[in-house]
Amino acid sequence: MRNQLFLFVLLLALSSFAQSFVLPKLPYAYSDYAPNIDAQTMEIHLTKHHQAYVNNLNKAIKGTMLEGMSLEEILLSIPPVAADAVRNNAGGHYNHSLFWEILAPKSKQGACGSSLNQAIVTDFGNLDSLKKQMFSAAMSRFGSGWAWLMVTPTGSLKVLSTPNQDNPLMGLCEDRGIPVLGIDVWEHAYYLNYQNRRADYLTAVWDLVDWSKVTEKYDAAKSNTSLLSRLNSTKKTKKKGN
Repeated sequence: MRNQLFLFVLLLALSSFAQSFVLPKLPYAYSDYAPNIDAQTMEIHLTKHHQAYVNNLNKAIKGTMLEGMSLEEILLSIPPVAADAVRNNAGGHYNHSLFWEILAPKSKQGACGSSLNQAIVTDFGNLDSLKKQMFSAAMSRFGSGWAWLMVTPTGSLKVLSTPNQDNPLMGLCEDRGIPVLGIDVWEHAYYLNYQNRRADYLTAVWDLVDWSKVTEKYDAAKSNTSLLSRLNSTKKTKKKGN
């Protein structure tokens, strides 16, 4: 009996540990992103803002049916009306994690892969046209939010923006898809260096995009047919309900 109790407590502890989300590590030093983004901004952004999203997400899901779910599953489960603590913090953790993954110093960046390059040509004409649409989405976002390049449920690429920490995986987004590139336009992402000059920040951060990483995410999204189908069926259901 004592051994069974010990095993139960041990499994419970291990389960609780496994379910906690953790702050990712940056692939490069804070200073490596300068001068495009200064080291202090990178450090504060990761260790203060992103860490807060992780901590608050763990608190929000503790003891709920969401505890133990993957981050993606939590996002997919968020309905049009959701608890702000889960919506904001799950979104904040996912969005920032993707953001860190696709940024790299110029000397460490890889080239855009052929699959993504062809998709950009097909859906936008060229990379410059995509850049203009991303800039427009980012600049027109009033207040805080994100600009996204996503793979739609039908497999094409699309640019959109979302407010606050929302993203296209969430059920509350009218246009759903799998994000492959995200640009943070919250002021904490750039204010120390650029103040209110969002356009200057967007130019600078665009030069940090590692297109080899975006290609990896694009290829993974295109091959994730089950998720794309799920997003497509959910979208159709919402339309019928309206």
